[in-house]
Amino acid sequence: MALQKRRRSKARTGHRRSRWRMRAAGMVSCPQCHALMIPHRVCEACGYYGGRQVIVKETEEKS
Repeated sequence: MALQKRRRSKARTGHRRSRWRMRAAGMVSCPQCHALMIPHRVCEACGYYGGRQVIVKETEEKS
C-alpha cells in the first residue's frame, strides 16, 4: 500500500476546503406573476413554467 511522503498541514487543508461553502440559490422573477422563484422550477405562486400553466392553483376568496 502506498504511503504519503508528507502530511498536509491544517492550513493547507483549510485553504482547500474554503471553497466548499454552500451558496444561496439564485432567485429570478416569474415572468407571469413577478414573484421570486428558483430558476428552471415551477413557480410556487402561480404554477407556471416555460410560459404554460403546469399546476392549477386555486384562488383563495377573501372574506
